[in-house]
Amino acid sequence: MDFQNRVGHKFGTMGPATDQEIAMDRRERLRKLALETIDLSKDPYFLRNHLGSYECKLCLTLHTNEGSYLAHTQGKKHQINLARRAVKEKQDATIQPQPKTSSGPRKTVKIGRPGYRVTKERDPDSQQKALLFEIEYPEIAEKVKPRHRFMSAYEQKIEPPDAKFQYLCLACEPYETIAFKVPNMEIDKEGTKFYSNWDATRKVFTMQVFFKDREMQELPSLPTRAGTTQLAFHGGGSFVR
Repeated sequence: MDFQNRVGHKFGTMGPATDQEIAMDRRERLRKLALETIDLSKDPYFLRNHLGSYECKLCLTLHTNEGSYLAHTQGKKHQINLARRAVKEKQDATIQPQPKTSSGPRKTVKIGRPGYRVTKERDPDSQQKALLFEIEYPEIAEKVKPRHRFMSAYEQKIEPPDAKFQYLCLACEPYETIAFKVPNMEIDKEGTKFYSNWDATRKVFTMQVFFKDREMQELPSLPTRAGTTQLAFHGGGSFVR
């Protein structure tokens, strides 16, 4: 700002500047400073429209060039709107519940398949067939117990489905899930025939499964042929079936 050659004052007198001149000089200095320090590409409120001018999305103001916009960002109106926006965002963050974020299914490093032993058994009284499974988990994770479930042959994608068999799946971290192919017969769960136990000392999971014998059931007899019926119509006459 030239303090010596202003209109209405003698040369070199350095007369006082008006408020308008001081404000203009301040805006110009702020504009030059902002051009050197502010990156407009990171300003979320800076927008260039299709006419080639610039807009402030926060204050809804229009500017002819970048310098005008930068001078506006240092002004009182823009700073007040920034403070109001910060207060509003803070209130919204405290009122709205935070969304629950999940990291997805837990991933565990598998260490291989467990050791197992399968024994065929038969009830001495009823001659009912059974299988005894013993699976060893010496490196089982803490507070984890083996789990099991029966799976249909049509659920798995490893082998072609066979209706004569089903699968007994056993899972326990950090071991791989294993499955045993057993006959597709009804499991007998009466009394103590269906038995499972986890020995935490030996770290051995034991399961005993009895199968019910297939019962041959006769098919229901076919319905007899219907006799002759007389159907009457409103138009007269009859229909013999």
